[in-house]
Amino acid sequence: MKKYLAITGLVTVTIIWGGGFVASDMALESLRPFQIMAIRFLMASVLMGAASIRELKGINFKELQAGILMGTALFVGFAFQIVGLQYTTPSKNAFLTALNVVLVPFISFILLRKKINRKSIAGAAMAIVGVGLLSLEKNMSLSMGDALTLVCAVGFAFQIFFTSEFVKKYRAVVLNFIQMLTAVLLSAACLFLFGETNFHVTPQGWLSVLYLGVVSTALCYLLQTASQKYVDETKSAIILSMESVFGTLFSILILHEQVTLRMVCGCIIILAAVIVSNLADTQEVQEQPE
Repeated sequence: MKKYLAITGLVTVTIIWGGGFVASDMALESLRPFQIMAIRFLMASVLMGAASIRELKGINFKELQAGILMGTALFVGFAFQIVGLQYTTPSKNAFLTALNVVLVPFISFILLRKKINRKSIAGAAMAIVGVGLLSLEKNMSLSMGDALTLVCAVGFAFQIFFTSEFVKKYRAVVLNFIQMLTAVLLSAACLFLFGETNFHVTPQGWLSVLYLGVVSTALCYLLQTASQKYVDETKSAIILSMESVFGTLFSILILHEQVTLRMVCGCIIILAAVIVSNLADTQEVQEQPE
């Protein structure tokens, strides 16, 4: 039962994150990339710090180290994602981000020599085909924005991997606070480094960044961390790839992006990948000796 609740939690995260692509695009109309990141992660740090204030007193070095690794990977993912979003559409940005699906099991194999389930690989491969249908041009070319988003996928793949490993050993609320604090410090450093210190924010910009900071970051990463206690990193990555489907749907509904047959086919293939992944997981449980 806990496992199915965890899967539901991860799907909920993907819906909220899907809306985050639209919110980021709207925020970029009045804010620079690292301004958005600094504000969203500051909000998340304050909220998670308040939620974990009692547990922070007993923090140890290993928890600190784990949280910094998670936060650094998170920062890399979001930095390249939001900079890339300036040069590509929210739907393409969403689906290229989903490439982390295929990277996670290989990171796990390289670093931990963890066996990769065949059906999990099949599910990941299907997800990548879906991403390609939605994101690549007919000549298979990628714009600068698309290339930057590919780098962001690597960052998110490591964040998912680190989360799966560390959440089994350390306290989720502490990990999340350190993760967000690391991300806000790195974002603030880049804000000054790239000269983005002048703020001219519209009401729409504030609403967008409020959604990103409170809902899409603080709430979602707490839910993601808690859910990944019961779902391994490969399955988590494939489920979380559904954010690209919701990102595209919200882009169509809110930003009025054009719907194409390729877009529909890509969505169907990614949803099928999620089903294949979870069927593989169910089969593993049934085959275990009692």
